[in-house]
Amino acid sequence: MADNKGMRVNEQIRVREIRLIDDEGEQKGIVPTIEALRMAKERDLDLVEVSPNANPPVCKILDFGKYRFEQEKKLRDSKKNQKVLKIKEIRMQPKIGSGDLDTKAKHVQEFLNEGDKVKVTIRFRGRELAHTELGFDVLKEVEKRLVEGSYAIEKPAAMEGRFMSMTLGSKVTKPKKPAAQAAEPKSEPKDSEKQPE
Repeated sequence: MADNKGMRVNEQIRVREIRLIDDEGEQKGIVPTIEALRMAKERDLDLVEVSPNANPPVCKILDFGKYRFEQEKKLRDSKKNQKVLKIKEIRMQPKIGSGDLDTKAKHVQEFLNEGDKVKVTIRFRGRELAHTELGFDVLKEVEKRLVEGSYAIEKPAAMEGRFMSMTLGSKVTKPKKPAAQAAEPKSEPKDSEKQPE
């Protein structure tokens, strides 16, 4: 028999009695399984166990092929609508050059723009562990290079063994009004100044 995704159908239902819901969705109460199977066959449908853990199990009379197709479609749709949230990690050293820092911060911003979370990690080696404040400084510099309002700090900078890290979450930003509009009204009074001549 075809794979029924763990559901018992027709003769696979081995209990003596079940709680039955017919093909119209009507509750039929507790019915002997043999009787329910006969009713399903008369309607040219299947008897499907929909709640196996109930006592007695709940079964429905329905077209199992159609039911399974609809369940799989629902599952596909829910997967489609579910945005997979990824955590990206950017690693760097406490002694990082300004150019490298710009590049790393640019990558962080790109990930945030795509809606991903970003874990920024500083790795300390040897004697660098005596100067963990350098790690805080680097993380602050990363923040300064990011677009304001495009992120939220989900986990502030903290030490974990030889690593210091902070986690940033993406924030959807509303487009700001262009600054040029605010400057326009200032040019109008110049014409009125010329009138007294």
